[in-house]
Amino acid sequence: MRWNLAYRTLFHDRGKLIAGLVGVIFSVVLVNIQGGLFVGLISKASMLVDRSHADIWIGHRGMHNVDFAHSIPERWRHVVEGVQGIDNVQPLRVEFSEISLPGGGYENIVLVGVPETTNLGRAYEIVEGPPDALQQQNGVIVDICDDQKLVSPEIGDLREINGRRVRVVGKSNGVLSFLVTPYIFTDYDRVLEIMGSDPTRTSYLLARAEPGADLHRICDQIEAVLPDVEAMTSEEYASVSINFWMTRTGLGVSFGAATLLGLLVGLVMVGQTLYAMVLDRVSEYATLRAIGLSERELLSILILQSALVATIGIAIGMVITVILKTLLSTPRATIEIPSMLYVGCAVLIFCICLFASGLPYLRVRRIDPHTALQS
Repeated sequence: MRWNLAYRTLFHDRGKLIAGLVGVIFSVVLVNIQGGLFVGLISKASMLVDRSHADIWIGHRGMHNVDFAHSIPERWRHVVEGVQGIDNVQPLRVEFSEISLPGGGYENIVLVGVPETTNLGRAYEIVEGPPDALQQQNGVIVDICDDQKLVSPEIGDLREINGRRVRVVGKSNGVLSFLVTPYIFTDYDRVLEIMGSDPTRTSYLLARAEPGADLHRICDQIEAVLPDVEAMTSEEYASVSINFWMTRTGLGVSFGAATLLGLLVGLVMVGQTLYAMVLDRVSEYATLRAIGLSERELLSILILQSALVATIGIAIGMVITVILKTLLSTPRATIEIPSMLYVGCAVLIFCICLFASGLPYLRVRRIDPHTALQS
């Protein structure tokens, strides 16, 4: 009886039902898209780490962000190679510089030097140009997504980095920095020539462990033999790089405030819809109270109505979210929605809708059956 009454009462006035569904759908879409944009943006802070093909990152003590490296002696590579469980160790250079643009301008960049003999540190995949592009003389690889910043460089174009001539020999797609500075990849030794850096020092040591090795134990051993370095697994250093920007900027607060606003809008719209439905049927609820409907049964009817609105709205909202993600997500503005975000959003909004049922309940429970039936 309660289920039938809740269903008929809810679907009798479809205009108000649609208004409630719009609130739920709006909240679902906003929370997922906002969350997906946030995850897609913040993941760029660790892109070099996530795509490095390395198990362990070794750098200066207190390293906190992959883009802001402090040099360490490159000879420590041989010490790391002697740690049990290490299969391969390669150096990586990350340095800030600037590249010349047509017309006399300059653009700040992050120059990344990777060794030729391994894929450690190769965060890019070439989509334009030969696979062995970096073996060409003075070759550099730029990203297609940075074409606007770099004034549309073409394969074979000559530019200058730090006053040294380089040639664009390849292009990647989607390797973007969290900063506005583009990543430009080149050969490890070529960075020394371009930047005039100390050849005895490097930014990081990247290590690949043997299959089945305990990465945390290896990190502890590296720090034991080299007290001035910090060794982290790739997952740990990715989290450290992300937390650096989360704690140093208001990014999380701004996205969180917009998401909270969406939840509040959904809460108000669902609560207002249910409240309006109750006001339209005060006499009917009064009759039910007069024939013995308890407050508990009354509350269960309102909860069932909220659950129906939430379930239908969440289902429609999820479909719209997937469609918008497919249409709008780009490497430059990635919408990356983890499965846990879908689940968490659905559970949260469902609970909010149930909470919203308390608004009309507070009104109904104050109805005096005799007064309402006489009016």
